Amino acid sequence: MDNLPELRDIHIPEGVSAFPPAYCWWVLLLSILAIYVLLRLFALLRRKSKKRYALRLLKNILSDSPITAAAQMSEVLRRICVYKYPEAAASSGKTWLDFLNLHSKKKLGGKAADLLLNAPYIPQTTQTYGKQEADELKSFCQAWIGENL
Repeated sequence: MDNLPELRDIHIPEGVSAFPPAYCWWVLLLSILAIYVLLRLFALLRRKSKKRYALRLLKNILSDSPITAAAQMSEVLRRICVYKYPEAAASSGKTWLDFLNLHSKKKLGGKAADLLLNAPYIPQTTQTYGKQEADELKSFCQAWIGENL
């Protein structure tokens, strides 16, 4: 009774493959991806809305006096700095101008820079600054807001 020739080796079944993953894993992956995209979109819209709001504030400055307009533009720039650059919001004079020029491709100088720096201290009746300086300052402010928000 020799049963040995009829015996066969034990064959181990092949391992279970991880691919293709079950549907629940695809749903989980797509959910995570959708949440990521929505968060990025929300952050982009929020950042863009701050820029639009600041540009709208700048656009609504309709003063005939360049001194009043410059003071209001300086206020808008400082409000942005309180939000984005808190360490620079309290600076004044030449350091304020240097900070603004450091964070902008377009540099502010000449009479427009003097108007920005001295607007709170100049009497409203002065004729030293004209509409040209106020327009140059407004153009700088628009460029600065576009680059920093």
